[in-house]
Amino acid sequence: MGLKNAVSVLLFLLCGIQGKGQMDTATIRSYRDQIMVRINLDTNIESFIVSEGDHKNADKTILSINNKTKTSLSVDYRIISATLSFSPRFIAGNNDNELKGNSSYTDLSLRFFPKRFIQTLYYKNVKGFYVENTKDFLPGWQEGKDPYIRFPDLRVQRFGGATSFVLNRGFSAKSLYTQGEWQKNSSGSWVPFVDYDLTIFSNTIDGEKSKETQYNIGANMGYFYNWVIGKKVNIAPYLALGLGGKFSSYHDILGDGSKENEQYLTLRMEGGLHVGYNTDRFLFGGRINFNTYTYQKNNQAVENNNLYGLLYIGYRFAPPKAVKKNYDKIQKTLPLL
Repeated sequence: MGLKNAVSVLLFLLCGIQGKGQMDTATIRSYRDQIMVRINLDTNIESFIVSEGDHKNADKTILSINNKTKTSLSVDYRIISATLSFSPRFIAGNNDNELKGNSSYTDLSLRFFPKRFIQTLYYKNVKGFYVENTKDFLPGWQEGKDPYIRFPDLRVQRFGGATSFVLNRGFSAKSLYTQGEWQKNSSGSWVPFVDYDLTIFSNTIDGEKSKETQYNIGANMGYFYNWVIGKKVNIAPYLALGLGGKFSSYHDILGDGSKENEQYLTLRMEGGLHVGYNTDRFLFGGRINFNTYTYQKNNQAVENNNLYGLLYIGYRFAPPKAVKKNYDKIQKTLPLL
């Protein structure tokens, strides 16, 4: 197996911009001028559930990706974060391609923090799904021995973003998103946000290509709470509910060439829990987030679920003089930095 298949390199920016940078306050400690090196262990589970019929007797098809557990090393300084990520084969679940097929997963994101706003932009590309409940369709199928029903060419591309506003001035969103700050006292905040995305589904079955384009927009209200225990530990849950619209355009490319346009009402819920330990030098913790939305399509209920887990351990230190000096020179030319 070549290096290309063994190591996946993901380089992205996670930006936290607040004018010239957040300084320490009575309630928030900023680590903007520190370099942070962090080791992460993360997993991302993506699935689509299609239910036909009434609720009690619905026939379900569960499409999932052959998830990989990834290990990554990240280096952060001011607004820049670079991450090198790979999937070790010795971890259970990273070597079952013969049964579930191969899935590729790419997730790139940009996040800005202008004052109390949070602006997120992202791109997600997922390809290669298998039917998780294959035993419901193939009598005599044996788990662990027989291959699952697979859709290797099913691809989901999503270009999206979210614009949020933190209502409580004393609440640090960066302490939860990037660990670039530490909130000294327990505090919570309501966070209204608008989410939007363009999603493209494409597939090829027996030489026939199909494509569906979806436009989504939703209004949401969430509540975040950062419970600080002592001076070094925090527990931060959040939950958000939303209502939105989905506008879909389906195109049978190689069939009869027909096109269908539909509109749907969507319901969304997301939430998570972050637990962390922090000092000015060492930090470690973990988080788990879930995101689900559902809508009715004719006599079908379609549900998209995403579950994300992360464990991390990190170390902060003052930047070498050469790094700080060169960054300051670049910042004079590019004030955005």
